Amino acid sequence: MASQGNLLLAYYGDDFTGSTDALEFLSRAGAKTALFIEPPTPEQLARYEGLQAIGVAGMTRAMAPAEMEQALVPAFTALRALGAPHVHYKVCSTFDSSPTIGSIGKAIDVAAEIFKAAFVPLLVAAPALGRYCAFGNLFARMGIGSKGTIHRLDRHPSMSKHPTTPADESDLRLHLSRQTAKSTGLMDILQVVLPAEEAAEALRKTIVSGSEVVLFDAIYENQMAGIGRLLDAYANPEQPLFSVGSSGIEMALGNFWKEAGLLEAPKSWPNPEVAEPLLVVSGSCSPVTSGQIEWAVSEGEFIEIKLDTAAIARQADAAAAIMAGCAEEAIAAINQGKSVIVHTSCGADDARIAETKKALAETGNKSQTAQLYGTALGQIAREVAAHTAVKRVVVAGGDTSSYAARAMGIEAVEMVAPLSPGAPICKAFAPGSPVDGLQVNFKGGQVGAPDYFGMASQGKSTLNILNT
Repeated sequence: MASQGNLLLAYYGDDFTGSTDALEFLSRAGAKTALFIEPPTPEQLARYEGLQAIGVAGMTRAMAPAEMEQALVPAFTALRALGAPHVHYKVCSTFDSSPTIGSIGKAIDVAAEIFKAAFVPLLVAAPALGRYCAFGNLFARMGIGSKGTIHRLDRHPSMSKHPTTPADESDLRLHLSRQTAKSTGLMDILQVVLPAEEAAEALRKTIVSGSEVVLFDAIYENQMAGIGRLLDAYANPEQPLFSVGSSGIEMALGNFWKEAGLLEAPKSWPNPEVAEPLLVVSGSCSPVTSGQIEWAVSEGEFIEIKLDTAAIARQADAAAAIMAGCAEEAIAAINQGKSVIVHTSCGADDARIAETKKALAETGNKSQTAQLYGTALGQIAREVAAHTAVKRVVVAGGDTSSYAARAMGIEAVEMVAPLSPGAPICKAFAPGSPVDGLQVNFKGGQVGAPDYFGMASQGKSTLNILNT
């Protein structure tokens, strides 16, 4: 792939909602960014003029290590060939992963053979999203973009009970040691706040001591640019710096690039327009999303349609008819002016979750529930878009979002307006699909206040001041 001389950064997201999170913070920093479903061809890149950053929305968060390697080797190779000085593997800010599913350690091991850098920076803290790292331990606010309580990760009411990758360890060095044999050092919060030259020397000593991965603490937003400066010193187009982390990487580098005069952040973003009726498709089992569904239905703002996921899993021949029935119900409601939420569960205790897993086991179907839910929701959204005048679609659920985007026929997205931290409103580029040109909003399970879907419908952004 030909080198793209203007690119500052290329990233690969382990799911779609996380990828739009990184897209938002790059765009807000002033970097013209496009997020693609697959590594873009030169012909695709040529259609997006003036790009300074590109992303690829992957699905590795829901994959086993062997499957991850098959996806990541060609993806990382393609991104390295772009000539950007930074290549970032974007993961969830709650570090969702395990040795068997979405292994971040596996991604690091694969990248080490391709990039051969002196070390791999690891930055998970993202203060703007309520994610804080202190002495290697991760803390997370309950609900991104909310005023929820901050919990240590292994005591977080949602993440400690995640159905696929429950968090039982808050020390990210220990968490990662289960997934890779590489040693992980720490730039702790006391070192991160040192004057620039002293911090750089502390990092150098950490690397030469044998740390193959270096975790960076951060608590305050004003610490991010200094971390960006430390990272940028090790990056160049000939030898790209491969990093791992949340959108904290984009925040750190973006803030540093603004200070260095490489980027000029937009003075303002347009407020999102009202988009009624709104279609929401949710594959999330997070209690945050569950509360948002309950709020929307109880307020009379939305009608809910419960997708029978167990029946889809158990009756392959009937799956198309079941999804078509949901789509028809949603189409009828939207054409009557009603907003709709199609969901696969309402909280982690929804009986459909256990019933679906049992059905998959009984039928010998090896599909992950993320693939089953995401593909079904994407197909429903595509059908609704073809038969209604819906202008905006919200997709909720990190694990399911990548499959939904692919089923919707999306090639790439660009940010058009902020909505809630980590979940911008985007324009979809989906050649040959009824979704082409629509506004799409991909929301992770932990994102948003209880009235999130009402805000998405009314276009009420929580980000009125963007460039502080």
